[in-house]
Amino acid sequence: MDLVTVRTVRTPSHRDDLALAPGEQPLAGGTWLYSEEQPGTTGLVDLTTLGWPDAERTPDGLRLGATCTLAALLRVRPEPDWRAWPLVDRCVNALLASFKVWNAATVGGNVATALPAGAVTALLVTLDATAVVWTTDGGERRLPVADLVTGPRTTALNPGEVVRAFDVPTAALRGTTGFRRVSLSPHGRTGTLVTARRDADGFVLVVTGGTPRPLVLRWNTIPATAEVDAALAAHDDWYDDPHGSPDWRRAVSRRFAAELVAEAAGAAAAATDAADGGAR
Repeated sequence: MDLVTVRTVRTPSHRDDLALAPGEQPLAGGTWLYSEEQPGTTGLVDLTTLGWPDAERTPDGLRLGATCTLAALLRVRPEPDWRAWPLVDRCVNALLASFKVWNAATVGGNVATALPAGAVTALLVTLDATAVVWTTDGGERRLPVADLVTGPRTTALNPGEVVRAFDVPTAALRGTTGFRRVSLSPHGRTGTLVTARRDADGFVLVVTGGTPRPLVLRWNTIPATAEVDAALAAHDDWYDDPHGSPDWRRAVSRRFAAELVAEAAGAAAAATDAADGGAR
């Protein structure tokens, strides 16, 4: 798609050059910007020229730069005890994108676009990631990715704010994860995506794709299937578009949640048996 209203493209090298003028939009991979008309957009500000690292180890876990591409994310070498890492590959492959798109589309772009089917959002929410947001006054603020996406194409970003990075805690990376996805066609857009994480702090279940914004449910221990099913049955905000009706999305999400709870309970029981056997 030609953006016929765009008159300028800026390539900042420092944060001081990042301030967005009226009509400007930040550009990273551009996979959404160039997919349709952008009325009112008169300029682009290329975030990739700021030189943000794709991935950095931190004392608390892993920091992913907002401009990290999907391909670069898949190349990150996890630590041996990051049991959650297979979820990265599963979520990236849940997107309708070729390897060519993987080399352009960014982690930050997938989240900030705030489409319900944004599987990188599902990944980061499941791993309790925090978004680092650069504010217009030169400071920064932090908020959970689960709170950053507020609905289809809407976020908690204020005008002029830019997502700088996502911080993923080590505790979440060491958890075990589960993944279920469905679409109406073999290569269709996600109808619903249900993910889970189990660690020492409890059990987290996340629904995306089937809901307008991420639905996050938490328990201190692995819950009973009936308890999870009741929570999803009571939830009344399901997405409605050509890729699935609300009733269908609720039904398959409940089924997937039951499978993930059973999977987590089985894995926990197997780990207990192995520990008891080793203690004998």
